[in-house]
Amino acid sequence: MNIGINEVTEAQKPAFSICVYCGSRPGNQPEFAATAALVGTWIGTHGGQLVYGGGRNGLMGILADAALAAGARVVGVIPKALVEKEWAHTGCTELHIVENMHERKRIMAEKADAFLALPGGIGTLEELFEVWTWRQLGYHDKPVGLLNMGGYYDNLLAFLDASVKAGFMNEWLMDLIRTGTNAEPLLEALVQSAGMTPAATRLDQI
Repeated sequence: MNIGINEVTEAQKPAFSICVYCGSRPGNQPEFAATAALVGTWIGTHGGQLVYGGGRNGLMGILADAALAAGARVVGVIPKALVEKEWAHTGCTELHIVENMHERKRIMAEKADAFLALPGGIGTLEELFEVWTWRQLGYHDKPVGLLNMGGYYDNLLAFLDASVKAGFMNEWLMDLIRTGTNAEPLLEALVQSAGMTPAATRLDQI
């Protein structure tokens, strides 16, 4: 089932489309929510489209609300089981209701030019690692980013470095993921790497 989906005219076509993975909980530090809002606002003010998991809770909801408020197209993709729990964000520009998680992740990947992971739990990590693995295997050549705000992912990055040193990963795999501690430069780099150019800040957003 798809809600709110209309054909996009050339004038309405976003400058870029970025898929963001993040927590369905807000976390216990205020900077998590602030950063999710900043990312959503950046996407909207630069003429972009947000693709995400379609939820209204936690960082996911904060991200989507900020993107919508800044004028972004917001595409949510959510399994039917989560809709039945009333977790869906019905304010999305497009809301795709799918049968399972596999379909959800495939559609999100197809609709994105780049991927970014914000803080989150095991669902966020699973999505990040899958899209990273897909790039390793050549299923796509879209840039993948990890926002390591406040050192949230320091331990994960240390583990990955240990995996390289232990011989379970090639060092070049780490070159397939771009990390950063500040949202705006990382977003800019991902969009540029995808071959897109963010639109100038819209005058009504200044």
